[in-house]
Amino acid sequence: MKTDQLIARLAAGPTLPGASPARQLMLAAAAACLVTAAAMLLSIGPRPDFAAAAATWRFDLKFVVSLTLAGTALLLLRRAVYPEGLEHAPLWTIFAAPAILLAAAGIELSLVPASHWGVTAVGTNWWHCLTLVPLFGIVPLGLALWAMRQGAPTRPVLSGFLAGLFAGGIAAAFYAANCTDDSPLFVASWYPVGILGLGLAGALLGRKVLRW
Repeated sequence: MKTDQLIARLAAGPTLPGASPARQLMLAAAAACLVTAAAMLLSIGPRPDFAAAAATWRFDLKFVVSLTLAGTALLLLRRAVYPEGLEHAPLWTIFAAPAILLAAAGIELSLVPASHWGVTAVGTNWWHCLTLVPLFGIVPLGLALWAMRQGAPTRPVLSGFLAGLFAGGIAAAFYAANCTDDSPLFVASWYPVGILGLGLAGALLGRKVLRW
């Protein structure tokens, strides 16, 4: 079978019985959430004042940003799993989470005295953030790449990068349940480092494992 014929058949959907690549991706995403939740609960657990913190906008914002990133990346991956699925995909949606975070950081700058900006941005748990977000993201990244291999992505580097952003969003969401630094300035300073690290790892791995 010629390459263009294979692309046409895969783009039209699966012809053999069983789960479609998109369905396998969703199952992998669900498994990623379960595994990461278990890892968080068995290692660091949620912060002691979780219930009280959940009533504050700064704490809730961490979940809004991280889950928005994971959700938009997953929607793009659903398209990337098929040949040429990203050619006309709304890639701009991946910037929704950074836009929300930057807007919140701007609000925080207006609420916090300028003399406290540096201290607030550094926080007290930056090292935990840089360590735990990548660690929690390893399994989600592996599962996402495995699911992508069940399809036929034609842009392996970009697909791998999106898989890393999905993994980073999931990892950041579960880490946020433990993190006691709630300022958007802290989140904007440190969370993206771990997330983009997973994105870079995904891009490098995608270049190797998503070729076909």
